[in-house]
Amino acid sequence: MHAKVYITPCPRWQNAVERILGAADLPALVSRVEHILIKPNLVSTQPPPVTTPVALVEALVIALKQQLPGCRISIGEGTGATSHDTAHCFEVLGYTQMAARQGVELIDLNTLPLVRKVNPDCRRLPELYLPALLEEVFLLSVPVLKAHSLAGVTLSLKSMMGCIPPAHYRRGGGWGKSALHEGIDQAIADLNRYRTPDFTLLDCSVGMAESHLWGKHCDPPVGLLTASIDPVAIDSHGAQLLGRDWRTIGHIHLTNGILGNAESFEVVRVERCRSLLTATSFSGSSID
Repeated sequence: MHAKVYITPCPRWQNAVERILGAADLPALVSRVEHILIKPNLVSTQPPPVTTPVALVEALVIALKQQLPGCRISIGEGTGATSHDTAHCFEVLGYTQMAARQGVELIDLNTLPLVRKVNPDCRRLPELYLPALLEEVFLLSVPVLKAHSLAGVTLSLKSMMGCIPPAHYRRGGGWGKSALHEGIDQAIADLNRYRTPDFTLLDCSVGMAESHLWGKHCDPPVGLLTASIDPVAIDSHGAQLLGRDWRTIGHIHLTNGILGNAESFEVVRVERCRSLLTATSFSGSSID
């Protein structure tokens, strides 16, 4: 079966989140899950659309708590900044206050106990250290629609770099994960072969058209929230929203057919409620 990418307008986060989670049937996917880890993109302390809006994550927390009252929900990220830690990002961007308000835990992925993983099929990263926690959770990634100066785009697959520990992957005085910048597309592909998101909620409300940290926003704003269990399909769709062909994005090309399907998937537009859905097919580089 083809993958599905759900899209919905997002003038209000709470309504958009409830619509798209219902359409994607996320409650059924996590009905027996004990711990959901929400991973936003907090690469720095810059406000959205560089980073994931705290209001979006709060809407997600509220929706999950309503659907899964017995499930543990936490928020985890590992910033790439070297001048401050992830706790500082949480504080500046409003996550500390929101987490206290909603009664959820904030976790710095940069400081957790690690496990060593080995996969000889990964040419760039035949050995990788990752937080042990990632083996115990349902990983719900909430990245932002952005171009990237090295990788072309940073969406679901690239955002997983927030999970790797600076203690092993910082090189020189640059970003905390800078050791992966060399051969970055193969590094992203290999990283995701070890651990990829279980579900992605991609913030396409605005969009960064030129880079992940600077430059023009998408004009007009994209105005969508998108979701999928297939990280390759949602990244292919996100690349198209940025005017990029997924075939030119190395890490999407490398993971197509292995971790998901970039070539053929169904785009389902969620309008007002779960029962009011329209679908279009996607093949190649355009949506009908």
